[in-house]
Amino acid sequence: MTPELSVVVPVFNEEAVLPELYRQLVPVLDEAAARWELVLVNDGSRDGSLAIMQSLRDEDERVTLINLSRNFGHQLAITAGMEHALGDAVVVMDADLQDPPEVILEMVARWREGFDVVYGVRSEREAETLFKRFTAAAFYRVLNALTPVQIPLDTGDFRLMSRRALDALSRMPERARFVRGMVAWLGFRQTGITFKRRARFAGRTKYPVSKMVGFAADSLISFSTVPLRIASTLGFVMSVGALGYFGYAASMKIMYGHTAPGWASLIAVIVLLGSAQLLCLGIIGEYVGRIYEEVKARPLFVVERLEQGAHE
Repeated sequence: MTPELSVVVPVFNEEAVLPELYRQLVPVLDEAAARWELVLVNDGSRDGSLAIMQSLRDEDERVTLINLSRNFGHQLAITAGMEHALGDAVVVMDADLQDPPEVILEMVARWREGFDVVYGVRSEREAETLFKRFTAAAFYRVLNALTPVQIPLDTGDFRLMSRRALDALSRMPERARFVRGMVAWLGFRQTGITFKRRARFAGRTKYPVSKMVGFAADSLISFSTVPLRIASTLGFVMSVGALGYFGYAASMKIMYGHTAPGWASLIAVIVLLGSAQLLCLGIIGEYVGRIYEEVKARPLFVVERLEQGAHE
């Protein structure tokens, strides 16, 4: 018999957390569903995470182990887990225990009420810096202002999806993945559950500032063409300004017989125009680069080993 509930956990260098994660999850899953599976996705860990996951798999046949051939990144590891999950409902959560496992019980209850997507909304963030809280809040608000899809504020990838929502998501093979945005785009019946995000149980964050900036850029470009419109508008404004300055210089020559003063300002305008052109080319290049990645049609990830759990 297939499991009623699957829990997908992407793992990258989490050896200090995995035993506690399993210890906390099992009683919650036993209460949530009679038949369940825990899908652990090893995303190219370089510590002892794989060995721990293998031991959990050996001890409990309800554990499924997916070992990717290298590190493909958090969003693709989530995708790999969801594609191999067998449950009627699938929960995605991180391994660091910042997402409380007990929230799964409420998610399952809302799913049984008929909701296809139940996402976690972070009401508080323990042990996070003011900079992290501010940038996270600003990110969602700016993204919603620039995209036609309204993504729930202050959410992450901690969510439950019904089988029909998951099947619809699996038909979206794009590579620059922003899973929470893609789920919002799907529609269906969605609702949120507020929870207090805890401090990391152990280890260090896998999202430094550089990765956060890259993730934000991928999210914006995947869901909005506003940057292209900004580039077009900027080019138009600069062109109008350049034509105006040219008209001013020509009128000064015709009416007064001398050229307009201000060669320094002219050079400044030229530099400004050149910078604007490079900025516009850079924005266009980001979109072209993503088109290039899509047309190659490589697989999203490569599974080196899959050990599927037994469900009886």
